[in-house]
Amino acid sequence: MRPLLYLAILPLVTLCASQRLRYPEARRSDHVDVYHGIRVPDPYRWLEESNAPETERWVEEQHKLSRSWLDAIPERTAIRDRLRELYNYERYSGVFKAGRFYFYRYNSGLQNQSVLYMSPALNARGRILLDPNTWSPDGTVSLGNIATTHDGRFLAYSISRAGSDWQEHRFIETATGRLLPDVLDKIKFSGMAWLKDGSGYFYSAYDPTHSKKKKEDINIGHRLYFHKLGTSQQEDQLVFQRSDPKELVVAEVTDDGRFLIITVMNDASAKRNAIYYQDLSQRGSLVRPLFPNYDARYEFIGSRGDWLYFITTHGAPRSRVIAAPITQPTPPQWRVIIPEAQEALETVRWVGGRLFAQYLKDAHSEVRIFDEQGRAKGVLPLPGLGYVSSFSGRQSDTEAFFSFTSFTVPATVYRYDVKSGRAEVYRKPAFRADLSQFETRQVFYTSKDGTRVPMFITHKKGLALNGRNPTILYGYGGFNAPVTPSFNPVYVVWMERGGVYAVANLRGGGEYGDEWYQAGTKERKQNVFDDFISAAEWLIANRYTSAKKLAIRGRSNGGLLVGAVLNQRPDLFGAAVPQVGVMDMLRFHKFTIGWAWVGDYGSPDNPEEFKALYAYSPLHNIKPGTHYPAVLITTADHDDRVVPAHSYKYAAALQAAQAGDAPILLRIQRQAGHGAGTPLSALIEEEADVLAFLTAALKD
Repeated sequence: MRPLLYLAILPLVTLCASQRLRYPEARRSDHVDVYHGIRVPDPYRWLEESNAPETERWVEEQHKLSRSWLDAIPERTAIRDRLRELYNYERYSGVFKAGRFYFYRYNSGLQNQSVLYMSPALNARGRILLDPNTWSPDGTVSLGNIATTHDGRFLAYSISRAGSDWQEHRFIETATGRLLPDVLDKIKFSGMAWLKDGSGYFYSAYDPTHSKKKKEDINIGHRLYFHKLGTSQQEDQLVFQRSDPKELVVAEVTDDGRFLIITVMNDASAKRNAIYYQDLSQRGSLVRPLFPNYDARYEFIGSRGDWLYFITTHGAPRSRVIAAPITQPTPPQWRVIIPEAQEALETVRWVGGRLFAQYLKDAHSEVRIFDEQGRAKGVLPLPGLGYVSSFSGRQSDTEAFFSFTSFTVPATVYRYDVKSGRAEVYRKPAFRADLSQFETRQVFYTSKDGTRVPMFITHKKGLALNGRNPTILYGYGGFNAPVTPSFNPVYVVWMERGGVYAVANLRGGGEYGDEWYQAGTKERKQNVFDDFISAAEWLIANRYTSAKKLAIRGRSNGGLLVGAVLNQRPDLFGAAVPQVGVMDMLRFHKFTIGWAWVGDYGSPDNPEEFKALYAYSPLHNIKPGTHYPAVLITTADHDDRVVPAHSYKYAAALQAAQAGDAPILLRIQRQAGHGAGTPLSALIEEEADVLAFLTAALKD
């Protein structure tokens, strides 16, 4: 291991990269694993021990190297300052009503964390209920999910530290602001479900004996508990658990307070799940199965008497809405409320006797309105090609709130009056840039196997198609998660500087329903990479950009995407930014919640699935002696979802293999996790690094 002193005597990094960087030495061990008779070396296994002194020294050297390179980029200061200017605008989100109070989150501009407000009137500012900016000096303690009692008297909220998925749940009396002494711990991936009378609360947590000593520890033993307000967590009642420790259990209570609905998942995409229920109106009633067989996706919508309403893919790969009777919930007894359509049905919200069904029409939102019997009542008017989110309202409410955004429209909150059927702007941000100078178009291109794939492209109006525009191509392609239009000041800065931003809607996502999703999973994962490569080739063929001016970017599963595609086509890109990526496809399932990704990726323990995983695993397909383009790998030291060892091992291997002069940098965010809850100040610094890196890497 080189001493830290060597970094202090390095000359200033030259951005022309005429001389290959000297990377921190990474010891190569002789560790070998055997999978189904195949010997697989893992020379950087020691980097999985994140707290080991050797790993910590290596990480510190990587940090100093990346900072010396990034801080020397002349454009970085101007990019960072412009990001600060553009992020400094008022933002409203998460508006809902409970009892006689309205709740919403508000950020005045550059606050590290948004503040939770409550108001007794629709158009009043109200008062601060929770301000997470006061919880830590560096903004790394964040407010997560919230849930009020039906009457709005009490509010439960989650707290996360340093971006961890581990949370505490706490409680506040809304009218007085009095914090209750109740504190719930060992919580991860939990719902928040109040009894209708507000006396108690259902939540999901891990076994009290579960270890949290290491962020890499596998998470098993998820259980559903009931907490009676005013008691200690040690007194909480175990409500439901499964014999299989590798399942996730979450719960919700019907609006009428009668039923507890329990959803059980055995993978992160929830493409198949089980449903159980308990009749809360009957003291001592048992938890009973409703749909126990993992035969489809079931998502609860609401209830009417003895009938429970669900979105389901049972018999409908693009989803439909059914009502099932509690007494006999088998498919022959179902009523189809909203049949399957040509478009994928994403979510349904039941407000004021209306079902607001949100469809994905070529990856953007269309909201159709139905009555409780499924009769069509029109389409919710939207201001353009974008996406609807945060739709709130109870079955008995007369108003609903939702947010609309697009690539060129910041999130705008609308209020919908159920009686009049009108939607009006409730809160519209005043953004500090002329967004009318940009335009978005949607194109369709053909992937390797002939599949038609959509892509959004946003840039300045009047863009010259000369093949010289620096372009960022973003993708995800996994876990049934669609990539939809969204607004981000980061890409406004990029486009102001002449850049193009493209988003490809790859298979593996949820853009076109279950079949589209399944086409990008397990042994079919190569379809996702082919879709992404074809998107890049289309952008080049249509002269938006060229290979040396094209960068690819993705986070988490998208980081895996970037790593895999970079190995397969290093000639096709000028730069790559894989962020918090899943890079070791032979060991992903051995850390934290990684076991839940087997439904998407397949398992290395299965011989056939191992072959597919080994064939594309970013870590295992790096080829020594290859001229790789410039790569900025990012991770976070407290990421307990995709543990940083993925990026550590990948960076060490890629740096050792690089035959060219382009830099391979590893950026480690301190006191941060997988992304949620990151302070705005830290987010701006990270995005300044990314844009500056791409500006330097894509220069002529």
